[in-house]
Amino acid sequence: MSRLAWMLASWGLLSGVAVAEEPVRVASKTFTESVVLGEMVRHLVSSAGTDCAHQAQLGGTQILWKALVNGDIDIYPEYTGTLRFEVLAGEEIAADADLPAALARHGIRSTGPLGFNNTYALGMRKDVAADLGVRTMSDLTRHPGMRFGFSNEFIARADGWPALQRAYALPQQQVRGLDHDIAYRALQTGDVDLIDLYTTDAEIDYYDLAVLEDDRAHFPRYDALILYRADLAERHPRAAAALERLAGRIPAEAMVAMNARAKLDKVPAAQVAGDFLAETFAIDVEVVADTWYRRLLKHTREHLWLVVCSMLPAILVAIPLGLLAGKRRHLSQLILGAVGVIQTIPALALLVLLMGPLGWLRLPAIGEPPAIVALFLYSLLPIVRSTFAGLQEIPPHLRESAEALGLTPAAQLVRVELPLATRMILSGVKTAVVINIGFATLGALIGAGGYGQPILTGIRLDDYGIILEGALPAAGLALLAQAVFEISERFLVPAGLRRAAAARDTGK
Repeated sequence: MSRLAWMLASWGLLSGVAVAEEPVRVASKTFTESVVLGEMVRHLVSSAGTDCAHQAQLGGTQILWKALVNGDIDIYPEYTGTLRFEVLAGEEIAADADLPAALARHGIRSTGPLGFNNTYALGMRKDVAADLGVRTMSDLTRHPGMRFGFSNEFIARADGWPALQRAYALPQQQVRGLDHDIAYRALQTGDVDLIDLYTTDAEIDYYDLAVLEDDRAHFPRYDALILYRADLAERHPRAAAALERLAGRIPAEAMVAMNARAKLDKVPAAQVAGDFLAETFAIDVEVVADTWYRRLLKHTREHLWLVVCSMLPAILVAIPLGLLAGKRRHLSQLILGAVGVIQTIPALALLVLLMGPLGWLRLPAIGEPPAIVALFLYSLLPIVRSTFAGLQEIPPHLRESAEALGLTPAAQLVRVELPLATRMILSGVKTAVVINIGFATLGALIGAGGYGQPILTGIRLDDYGIILEGALPAAGLALLAQAVFEISERFLVPAGLRRAAAARDTGK
């Protein structure tokens, strides 16, 4: 379905118009193993004759779970321990055997365990562990000054750091949140002394880390499985049947090896997953080689779409709001305060907060819609404030002259005030566009694509080249936008006003 058709259909404007059936939507979290499993599911479902698309690195646990329950995605890989102690923590599930019934209450089903347990562990450099005499998690109580670097999700989740600290009475206070992939680098450079591990991480052997013994058996089993919507069996029965083929077929050794190929050897996750399916199920998977040029074009289209779709309505809304604030003094503080408060909300928090309202409106809560709404909101403040300031800077004698000529308030606005404020308004729009281009990279965290996608992939794979595939084009696009506005100003702002503004700026 085209973007335009999707947008119209979302608002009920295409009733009676036939649109192509959407593919089965698979998603994965932001770590390598989940991406490999997502690619495996995509290949397997496609081999069963069902069109399938994979939204890789969509976000963390709560984002994917909400997207699955809301129907924004159909399938994603998960773990039993995460389901029991994080996703469904309030339901007090006693054992893994109780999970199917609990999932059914949310309209979700799961495959059987895939064959490996990817539980949590704690790891240190072997030389540091030997110097401190740390072998078990209980040994950590003797070293309160140790610096812990935990993944952001582990630090907050109920089965993560809070529960671990209580279970072992750990006294450490220097605990910082890090991206899981960056934490390994911080451990090697000595910036932290201990990090959390996933036991199937390829980096454990690569960096020759000491894995501490969980001597109080705190961490439960985290058996991997595939979650999918219960209605998938009715909509795409062959896809649901294909998923069950993975149950019990992925031993831990095979998963570690696949993680190593994808993370350390830089083999594309699609190829890694395809090779496993070919060896295990004799499925012939065709993996199309991607080039940096094709990726650049794709990400540029996605990024421009996010910027244009958020900036156009922002301009149409923000300029009138700025004019209203400039004309109605009793409303100015309310308007400026409201758009200012929006600007203070952290971008990632805003993206997640928007998922709820969009779900209630029956709009997709992941992908482009929340990203566009968030970018729209962030673009308001610079334009509103510059429009307001542009009106305030108009000398009083010019307003008085316009009134003396008998111009109506509307004519004064169109013929005098807006032309005089044009330079300031354009400055605000230019600032908003540059900010928008930078913030749009965060849309990749919820599947909106754009230049943020290679940045996330590069961070996950510890590959600076891939990071630059997103960072450099984003910076170049911002510079290009700034240059376009500089040129536009020469045509839209009268020469006299430009000279007067230049004189003010130079103090002459």
